[in-house]
Amino acid sequence: MMKVPFYTATREYKNLKNEFDTALSSVLETGDFILGKAVASLEEGIQQYTGAKYAVGVANGSDALVIASDILGFKNGAEVITPAFTFFASTSCIARLGGKPVFCDIDEDTFCMDMQDAKKRITKNTVGLLPVHLFLQTADMTACMALAKKHNLRVLEDAAEAFGMQDMYNGALHQSGTIGDMGIYSFFPTKTLGGYGDGGMIVTNNEEYYLKAKSLRVHGATKKYHHDYIGYNSRLDSLQAAVLGVKLKYIDESIAKRAEHAAQYRALLKDIGQIKLPVVKTKGKEVYYVFNILAEKRDELQAYLTEKGIGTTVYYPKCLHEQECFKYLGYKKGDFPVAEKLCASVLALPMYPELTQDEIAYTCDAIKVFYKR
Repeated sequence: MMKVPFYTATREYKNLKNEFDTALSSVLETGDFILGKAVASLEEGIQQYTGAKYAVGVANGSDALVIASDILGFKNGAEVITPAFTFFASTSCIARLGGKPVFCDIDEDTFCMDMQDAKKRITKNTVGLLPVHLFLQTADMTACMALAKKHNLRVLEDAAEAFGMQDMYNGALHQSGTIGDMGIYSFFPTKTLGGYGDGGMIVTNNEEYYLKAKSLRVHGATKKYHHDYIGYNSRLDSLQAAVLGVKLKYIDESIAKRAEHAAQYRALLKDIGQIKLPVVKTKGKEVYYVFNILAEKRDELQAYLTEKGIGTTVYYPKCLHEQECFKYLGYKKGDFPVAEKLCASVLALPMYPELTQDEIAYTCDAIKVFYKR
């Protein structure tokens, strides 16, 4: 029986071992551990790759969301509209600051925020929109920014899963995270650009936001022991920045490999009537952070694939409005039918650059056998 891990970093490390070891040694030998040269170099690299004017490295993607939410005023009772189908941090960043998360439903094809549903939920207390770019394409940022402009709202792009994705906006391609007022990336190991531990990045084209983000990540200090704000302790680790600096050099190759894997999945799974393959609606550029299918008998299929040595995961088994900690918001089951439907059928298959054609073929064969039983 073949073993197909859902994700592994060891193959990549073996392929680029000399480069990773050299990068890590340079940090260890200089003792440049906190906000050192590796962090500054990565921030510059992210600026160049994304086209953002400013980039601020922080400890993780969740902190990036909290700090950016703080700066944009998503706090103290202010309402912020965000999708019910996403990772917990996309909402907790608002709630943690005393803001009020207002959920909206999602587009069934893209898994991203349904801007028409979001529009219906705007009130006089709404201050912002927090679109999340999930899985393979961005949310509709043209519609999002039109809503923001009409109602004078601030926009925080959660691009934690979306590094390298692009959206067509105002007639030009823009990298995810760079269209709204602020954007964030996560460098959690499984991400398209992932470290060997935690890490995150805030990007913006606004100098005021940039300077405040730089201050807030170091306890609100503008210089050592001089604090203008009550900030956070959230600094990107220099060792992680060194790893990410190596990986950034190969990011386009990694994205291309993911696209090849997605094409193979599509070719091998297209005739299975019990599953729905990802739908690409973007006018920009999709990036396969994960390869999700919508599957009949999802839980049984997942158990069967596990028996066959194939790693899978579910993004996400439960909507945010159904989470115990958000009960106080007053939502109930049935409020977001599309999100709830997808939670019951979505299944993520293995997806990373070092995945082999044989592993994908084995996975697809197992899915075919399951539905023919």
